[in-house]
Amino acid sequence: MPHLTILYTPDLDRPAAEGGTDIRALCATLADTMRAQRDEAGQPVFPTGGIRVLAYPAAHCAIADGGAAGRAAGGTGDYAFVYLNLRIARGRSAAVHQAVGRALDACIQEHFAALLASRHIGITLQIDEGAEVYNSRTSSLHPLFTQG
Repeated sequence: MPHLTILYTPDLDRPAAEGGTDIRALCATLADTMRAQRDEAGQPVFPTGGIRVLAYPAAHCAIADGGAAGRAAGGTGDYAFVYLNLRIARGRSAAVHQAVGRALDACIQEHFAALLASRHIGITLQIDEGAEVYNSRTSSLHPLFTQG
């Protein structure tokens, strides 16, 4: 861990000129931001080999009132939504949780600024700290970043 999962309405896969965005670029920026996070002692918050940012368009979705209020407000009624959930293991301070949340939120706000100004879109970021009842990890990635 950490694993950042993004669920979004599939219309966001359209080109920017058609109301979409570059989700792949968002994933890369969020991963870079996660890699850059440091704790109170200046140590990396997340192990590089554990960072995962995965994005999935929703195969099916329904948002709010289906577009009625958006059309009534003079828009297309074409709503979009992005849900980002960062799942992390226990053991980090509340200050680190807040700093990570603010850093990710800043990336998200910057990435979606033009869309937020031009169409109706909802964006949610949540960070969950695990209280795992079972946790198995197998990875050949971590050794790439822990060799000294």
